Amino acid sequence: MDHETAGQQGTDAGTAGVIARPLLLFLGALLLGFVSDHLLPLPISVSSIGSVHWISAIISACLIIMGVVLAAAGIRNFSEAGTPVPTNEPTRTLVTTGVHSWTRNPIYLGFFLMYVGIGIVVRSSWILIFMLPLAVAIRYGVVAREEAYLEARFGDDYRDYKARVRRWL
Repeated sequence: MDHETAGQQGTDAGTAGVIARPLLLFLGALLLGFVSDHLLPLPISVSSIGSVHWISAIISACLIIMGVVLAAAGIRNFSEAGTPVPTNEPTRTLVTTGVHSWTRNPIYLGFFLMYVGIGIVVRSSWILIFMLPLAVAIRYGVVAREEAYLEARFGDDYRDYKARVRRWL
């Protein structure tokens, strides 16, 4: 699969300067949700038997599978283009094809789908509640910084990409 590359390439030491590694933010929110469920359980529950249980299980499985596929496709695109996935390493290439041609953040979108799927499958109100602060942290502490970094690094090529491809969907 060909990957369209644009703008500056190389070994620039600059990075986006995100507030934390995104995977750690997602895992931290999950852990906080599990701990909160244990320490301060909310009275909202879904029966573990009956049709509601099976419907929620199917929805959860679909969300988790879609999330894994989406995140894996984004990671594969980066790997094939020779640019690192970790946010603490400089981006070498602007990837704009494959799954990146219809969402600028397929990995984070995949993580969110998995996160919600896990929250539903374990019936955790707290995990689902913590999705809001997690989304704010990802949007402003990670994505906004990455976008500013990519715009500075790739200039008009990134601005053109940003104009034609939505951030999420």
